[in-house]
Amino acid sequence: MAKYRKKPVVVDAEQFFTDGPSLPGVRWESQNGYLIPYVVTIHGQRAYLADGDWVLQEPKEGHFYPCKPDIFAATYDPA
Repeated sequence: MAKYRKKPVVVDAEQFFTDGPSLPGVRWESQNGYLIPYVVTIHGQRAYLADGDWVLQEPKEGHFYPCKPDIFAATYDPA
Protein backbone atom coordinates (compact mmCIF):
# COMPACT_ATOMS: atom_id res chain seq x y z
CA MET A 1 0.00 0.00 0.00
CA ALA A 2 1.28 3.49 -0.81
CA LYS A 3 2.25 5.88 1.99
CA TYR A 4 0.84 9.40 2.40
CA ARG A 5 1.71 12.26 4.71
CA LYS A 6 -1.00 14.48 6.14
CA LYS A 7 -0.67 18.02 4.81
CA PRO A 8 0.41 20.53 7.45
CA VAL A 9 -2.58 22.47 8.67
CA VAL A 10 -2.87 24.75 11.69
CA VAL A 11 -6.02 24.14 13.73
CA ASP A 12 -7.62 25.88 16.70
CA ALA A 13 -7.99 23.38 19.54
CA GLU A 14 -8.50 23.25 23.30
CA GLN A 15 -8.49 20.25 25.60
CA PHE A 16 -11.83 19.65 27.34
CA PHE A 17 -12.28 18.81 31.01
CA THR A 18 -15.67 18.76 32.73
CA ASP A 19 -14.29 20.72 35.68
CA GLY A 20 -12.30 23.11 33.46
CA PRO A 21 -13.26 26.42 31.90
CA SER A 22 -16.06 26.54 29.35
CA LEU A 23 -14.94 26.16 25.76
CA PRO A 24 -16.41 27.64 22.59
CA GLY A 25 -18.77 25.22 20.90
CA VAL A 26 -19.29 22.91 23.89
CA ARG A 27 -22.94 22.42 24.77
CA TRP A 28 -24.57 20.40 27.52
CA GLU A 29 -27.50 17.98 27.38
CA SER A 30 -29.37 16.47 30.30
CA GLN A 31 -29.66 12.67 30.13
CA ASN A 32 -31.08 10.67 33.03
CA GLY A 33 -30.17 13.39 35.52
CA TYR A 34 -26.61 13.83 34.19
CA LEU A 35 -25.21 16.68 32.12
CA ILE A 36 -23.43 15.32 29.03
CA PRO A 37 -21.09 17.61 27.02
CA TYR A 38 -21.15 17.62 23.22
CA VAL A 39 -20.26 19.66 20.15
CA VAL A 40 -22.22 20.06 16.92
CA THR A 41 -20.26 18.86 13.90
CA ILE A 42 -20.26 20.33 10.41
CA HIS A 43 -22.81 17.63 9.54
CA GLY A 44 -25.19 18.93 12.22
CA GLN A 45 -24.72 15.88 14.44
CA ARG A 46 -23.91 15.79 18.12
CA ALA A 47 -20.49 14.42 19.02
CA TYR A 48 -20.25 13.66 22.72
CA LEU A 49 -17.12 14.49 24.74
CA ALA A 50 -15.18 12.72 27.46
CA ASP A 51 -12.69 14.29 29.86
CA GLY A 52 -9.41 14.94 28.09
CA ASP A 53 -10.85 15.00 24.56
CA TRP A 54 -9.66 17.83 22.34
CA VAL A 55 -12.20 20.16 20.75
CA LEU A 56 -11.13 21.35 17.29
CA GLN A 57 -12.83 24.12 15.37
CA GLU A 58 -13.91 23.37 11.80
CA PRO A 59 -12.97 25.91 9.12
CA LYS A 60 -16.71 26.65 8.79
CA GLU A 61 -17.43 28.90 11.76
CA GLY A 62 -19.62 27.56 14.53
CA HIS A 63 -18.84 23.88 13.99
CA PHE A 64 -16.49 21.71 16.02
CA TYR A 65 -15.36 18.13 16.32
CA PRO A 66 -13.80 16.05 19.10
CA CYS A 67 -10.49 14.22 18.96
CA LYS A 68 -9.27 11.62 21.45
CA PRO A 69 -6.03 12.62 23.26
CA ASP A 70 -3.91 9.79 21.82
CA ILE A 71 -4.99 10.59 18.26
CA PHE A 72 -4.42 14.31 18.83
CA ALA A 73 -0.89 13.68 20.18
CA ALA A 74 -0.04 11.47 17.20
CA THR A 75 -1.46 13.92 14.65
CA TYR A 76 -0.73 17.45 15.87
CA ASP A 77 2.30 19.41 17.13
CA PRO A 78 2.13 22.86 18.74
CA ALA A 79 2.35 25.66 16.16
